[in-house]
Amino acid sequence: MLIACPSLIAVQEHEHKCIEWVQWLVHEEAYFESASGVTASFGEMLLLMAIHFHSNQLSAICELVCSTLGMKVPIRHNNMTRMKQIFTQEIFTEQVVTSHAVKVPVTVNLNANIPGFLPIHCIHQLLKSRAFTKHKVPIKDWIYRQICSSTPPLHPLLPALVEVYVNSILVPSAKAPTENTNQPMDVEEISRVFRHSLAQGSDVKRSQEPDRNVASLTAQLLLLYYLLHYEDVRLNNMQNLTLTAREKVKSYSTEFLSELPIKYLLQQAQKNQQSYAGLFSPLLRLLATHFPHLSLVDDWLEEDVISTAESTITLNGSSIVFGLGAMSMCPSRAGRLLKRLLETPPTQLWPHAPTIIQFFRATLDSNVPRYIQELYKRLWLKLNTVLPRSLWVMTINAMMHENTALPMNAITQESIVLDPLQVLRCDIRSFRCAGVLGVLLRVLQASLAASRNQLSRHHTDHPADKNTNITETDKEELKTALVAAQECCALEILLEACLETEEDRNNPGQLWALREVRCIICSYLHQVFIAEPSLAKLLHFQGYPRELLPITVPGIPSMHICLDFIPELLSQPSLDKQIFAVDLVSHLALQYALPKSMSVARLAINTLSTLVTVLSSENRTELFMPTLPALVRICEAFPPLVDDVVSLLTQVGRVCISEATSFGNYRFANLTNWTAKVGNKKSNKFLDNDCL
Repeated sequence: MLIACPSLIAVQEHEHKCIEWVQWLVHEEAYFESASGVTASFGEMLLLMAIHFHSNQLSAICELVCSTLGMKVPIRHNNMTRMKQIFTQEIFTEQVVTSHAVKVPVTVNLNANIPGFLPIHCIHQLLKSRAFTKHKVPIKDWIYRQICSSTPPLHPLLPALVEVYVNSILVPSAKAPTENTNQPMDVEEISRVFRHSLAQGSDVKRSQEPDRNVASLTAQLLLLYYLLHYEDVRLNNMQNLTLTAREKVKSYSTEFLSELPIKYLLQQAQKNQQSYAGLFSPLLRLLATHFPHLSLVDDWLEEDVISTAESTITLNGSSIVFGLGAMSMCPSRAGRLLKRLLETPPTQLWPHAPTIIQFFRATLDSNVPRYIQELYKRLWLKLNTVLPRSLWVMTINAMMHENTALPMNAITQESIVLDPLQVLRCDIRSFRCAGVLGVLLRVLQASLAASRNQLSRHHTDHPADKNTNITETDKEELKTALVAAQECCALEILLEACLETEEDRNNPGQLWALREVRCIICSYLHQVFIAEPSLAKLLHFQGYPRELLPITVPGIPSMHICLDFIPELLSQPSLDKQIFAVDLVSHLALQYALPKSMSVARLAINTLSTLVTVLSSENRTELFMPTLPALVRICEAFPPLVDDVVSLLTQVGRVCISEATSFGNYRFANLTNWTAKVGNKKSNKFLDNDCL
């Protein structure tokens, strides 16, 4: 009212009495709060006004006055000059404001339903104005207590409070020394809140009740947002810091972050978005940026179809061992157990995850029905929604190949990030079991994403030193090359698993299993090529067995992108790569009868025509014998190119005759050394007819 009607303090005597009255109101704020029965006190409102006066935010004061009085009052800024002096010089100096604010008790059970002006409004404004860092007043403990005292629905100012707190830690003020920053939260304090995170139920109805468990869930989501936002701001500002300043900045280790149930907490926020609407979107953005291996599209799709029905069964390790141990001898018993486990909430299943995963290798037994394998895969996907990184480690350790020359060391999360190809160092039977292979590909995809993220984080954490010869560009190129080598190697291993073996031909039903495995691997390669087209180019420049081309070209829908780089592949000085390129062109021509395919096929024919005149007899044989079937396929796809192919074969025949005549050895069957290379009469006859 004094601000709305400045004429009340026009007289000196009235002004003196008003100052005394405001000071008395500040001292008696506890009485007014208890008498009114509301959490928001008059003291917080006066403190917030003082903060706005110190920040010279007069418009915010006008809005505060109008909302308090419940009416729109025209207030001129020049009429508040005297009131500003009273607040900032006589009642609330800046030192008094910061000292008083940090002693204000936190709001118990803070949520969006509490009206009025709260201590969080004052702390938020003081953090924005950097008053705490200016006067070196520690505010970390107050923010931690307030976060722990929050309940749903989430108060809209809590995420903003976390953001300004993180900025006050990592982004120094331009007007203050660099060392004048707030202190970050300790790992022990954060771990204390996350200690019993999985003990809470995941049901949405339960999360709407303001009990102590849900209050802890709200605190965990806010602390998770603090951690992710802290790492995001830290990494974005690392380039602007000096080497000494970088060493002083606190960094939360990847080992600590990997122990947090990040994915589980995000699921809870997604299920109850009416309570955590202001937190889910920024959490999802930060997760996709810094933890891409925890935000895979397939995982989100699987979570939508996983049943959330609760079961009343009591789980114990002995019953799980008794049921899963009989999956090959008594599949019906294992099936009943797996169905009951699938009806159990994931958080109740997780304590038994080590017992369940130890039977993963047993699903590869030939006596285990496909139905049991599919149930086990669904159970694994359900466990993957809780602590996926821990589950991946258990899965890889359970599937490690026993007969290997490498030392059998236990796999850890750190070792997987350093060498994600360890996922494929598993039991060879996994590459003939579709259910198990699907799980391994999910783990492989996540491990490669985690490795990329770790390399990017290491690159950002350790910028290039100006005193060395290594530049940021060099480091970026080395990182990109390492990532590409890892992922290309994984693709080559998967393609080799598609090759037909003697065992596949001898064992009944194995060819059907191979066919299904090929479909799964081709689908995975298609996703990789769509996400990173450069990997398709690298893979085909590295090369793979040509007998797989009839499988990869029709099986991978995105193989048409190879038409863009085949001209470059044809220009390589290696005969093997040129043969591979011609064979690839022929299969693409059959699959994609497009004008572009025709032009690339004509280029391949012209390249072969050029090579005829420059290669020796032995190299000519090595080049043209494997490419003759490819020329047939090109003619089948594009009949207009038949004349070009006939001209090419005629040219080859003339060169052979000319070469044989030069050496005085003109015999039709001995025009070149091709007949010695072929090895069977049918191929010789085919060659002789073509040479004619």
